[in-house]
Amino acid sequence: MTQKSQKLLLIDGMALLFRSFYATALYGNFMFTSDGIPTNAVYGFVKHLIASVHHIKPTYVVCCWDMGSATFRTEMFPMYKANRGEPPLELIPQFELAKHVVSAFDIPNIGVLGAEADDCIGTLTKQWKDEMDIAILTGDRDLLQLLSETVTVYLLDKGIGNYHIYTLERFRKEMEILPSQWVDVKALMGDASDNYPGVRGIGEKTALKLVRQYGSIEGILEHLPLLTKSQRQKLQEHEEMLHLSRKLAKIYCDLPIALRIEEAKWNVDKEKVEQAFLALEFKGLDRLLTYT
Repeated sequence: MTQKSQKLLLIDGMALLFRSFYATALYGNFMFTSDGIPTNAVYGFVKHLIASVHHIKPTYVVCCWDMGSATFRTEMFPMYKANRGEPPLELIPQFELAKHVVSAFDIPNIGVLGAEADDCIGTLTKQWKDEMDIAILTGDRDLLQLLSETVTVYLLDKGIGNYHIYTLERFRKEMEILPSQWVDVKALMGDASDNYPGVRGIGEKTALKLVRQYGSIEGILEHLPLLTKSQRQKLQEHEEMLHLSRKLAKIYCDLPIALRIEEAKWNVDKEKVEQAFLALEFKGLDRLLTYT
């Protein structure tokens, strides 16, 4: 991987906040301020944030967010993410609280109406990958399609500060395809968490095999006579959904985001952050600031 002198950390705020919430909520371990405001997700979010900065050592940090459930993907396919339902009541106020804490770290909060955090990350990656190394912190494998010589994806693992780290080299070795072909794999296999089916009956193993062999969805469809009868039948039955699934899986990298990179410089005003912690009645996080 080409080493550049500066590094930009792009954080998937949604992934960190949801993961932090459910890590404790599943066991009924909620935290509340004296005013009854839930804070368990924000507390975990901050621990993830500080751990990632300590591990990655970025020059600049940006946090990206979804801006509501209605996006261009739900316009294309109304059932997109329809399986998720409303966020738990204890989580709802924590979205704004998390953004407030991010601001206290002087980290820009980026979101675009009608798009997702992934698309914001994709856009910023495209804008800055030729200028500096990019580290993407997420739990979403869709972002593997952004990998390049200067882009690394840190997939959240269990616990704080543990990651599956994907470089271009690791991805190519494990998957035996290019990152740009990952969207074709996703289109074939679908995504249960995002609620689009791809081609029913084709899983990741078969999807990878077909993309390796024929290069793309178009290549696969051009070689239908060479496939098994079962594969051929599935692809012909679900071809329309296959093309739609690729549009849903694709990360869009041309959103109207104008980031002045100096605004994202990692330079913590510890007093400002401590005030934010105090307002949320956090205990034990101040000592983590020694790692920033």
